[in-house]
Amino acid sequence: MTVAIAPALRTPADTRWPRALALLAAVWVGLLLLLRRDVAHMLGIWWKSTTYSHCLFVPPILAWLVWQRRAELAQLVPQAWRPGLLPVAMGGFLWLLGDAAAVALFRHAGLVTMLAGAVIALLGPNVARGLAFPLGYMAFLVPFGDFLEAPLQAVTVRQTMALLHLLGVPAMVDGVLITIPNGYFEVAEACSGTKFVIAMAAYGVLVANVCFVRWRRRAAFLGMALVVPVLANGIRAAGTIYAAHLTSVEAATGFDHIVYGWVFFALVMAAVMAVGWRWFDRDPDAPWFDPAALRAPVRHTLPLPLASALVLAIALVFAGWGSAIAGRAAPLRAAVALPQPAGWRQVPAGDAVPWIPNFPGADRFLLGHYADGQGRRIDLAIALYAGQHEGKELVGFGQGAIRENDRWVRVEDLPPIAGSSGLRMTAPGPVERQTFTWYHLGEVTTGSARRVKAETLRIKLLGGSPMAAAVLVSAHGGGKDARAAAEAFVAAAGPIDRLVGQVAGGTR
Repeated sequence: MTVAIAPALRTPADTRWPRALALLAAVWVGLLLLLRRDVAHMLGIWWKSTTYSHCLFVPPILAWLVWQRRAELAQLVPQAWRPGLLPVAMGGFLWLLGDAAAVALFRHAGLVTMLAGAVIALLGPNVARGLAFPLGYMAFLVPFGDFLEAPLQAVTVRQTMALLHLLGVPAMVDGVLITIPNGYFEVAEACSGTKFVIAMAAYGVLVANVCFVRWRRRAAFLGMALVVPVLANGIRAAGTIYAAHLTSVEAATGFDHIVYGWVFFALVMAAVMAVGWRWFDRDPDAPWFDPAALRAPVRHTLPLPLASALVLAIALVFAGWGSAIAGRAAPLRAAVALPQPAGWRQVPAGDAVPWIPNFPGADRFLLGHYADGQGRRIDLAIALYAGQHEGKELVGFGQGAIRENDRWVRVEDLPPIAGSSGLRMTAPGPVERQTFTWYHLGEVTTGSARRVKAETLRIKLLGGSPMAAAVLVSAHGGGKDARAAAEAFVAAAGPIDRLVGQVAGGTR
């Protein structure tokens, strides 16, 4: 294999490479500066969130992947390519959608797509094909995968209960709460194993490319890399609860946090690598691609400086468009007041464990406590937004009925009331609540966060009142009585859109 690659190493690079790389670097700096808010946001997620801390390793991995291909790349000719501007425009449009709908995932993905598109536009299709895997691997720069938390949480609960019963532990489950005689455990989102699965996806894709040639073996290894951490996380959760059954909750959870976590993940990663080792079929000295197969004539070329200017111009158009639609806001009354539904009176809070939903960017926030003649208690929270933009979203991470690291814990979802989203929650005591959430913006009243994002996007791009509101009705207690109390209060308060109009004033 050394003889085969020696000519490639001796072949001098085309003299156009230094200029092309210098302009590409300048364009990348320009894109990163233009969208520096999203760069900072993405870096903050990498650094602060354990779910996405693996993203910190992606930039050096990308640099290593490109460096490994340097001999083959040196035999290609960089040529600015007009069709390469299309992925730049697609990335800009994706960024605009994310900016208008307040979806950080789309903004981050749009930024990364523009960076990859700049490579294609400035270096051309032949070089882009040689860099196909590194360009695709840039997707792992984007923090994504939190949608896996709920299903993986459910899988972990089922695995854990099956293993505990197999071990003879008398355990009961209520939603995501598992109770044993000497304590109870919450299988929280952080315990779902999502961060392991996402990190293993990035690791598995890398190993599949570096160590395998046959596509079936690549697919098999990647499948194993995704399935094994899910199974291992169930064993980890069951092991922690079993240790608590034998000792104490404090001792078991302390051991879990110290010994497991990323140490456990490292062992799982090593085990997956050990299993796949014997099936590796790629020679470490083999070239990454055949340069001779990537020397096709390139049509639709552009002067390199013009291509660089067009990439930045496209990004500027979408950034300017986003700025133009970002500042719209509706007038709100200086003073807003809670409604007075018939048959319900306002009362002092008097809660053993206070409940305060989290809407930090709201322009107006109201929280009231009500009781009726039957002694049923209801809390009503209303968050009003004159408009939405970065840091002031109606729907966002850690917002809603339960804030991040709250004393209140989600137990399970509930059937909706009048189009709401329902949630059963508990806090130490124990005390319980049933909370129902509505969002109202434009002409839409919904309990769906996704519908909120879609309607926000429509209003930003096509026009309409930018005012938005969240209405939460929370009934004390559990079971049918709590639901009946919430239904009675909603019926007395009237339709949610009318309730929002009464509280917000002349904005409807």
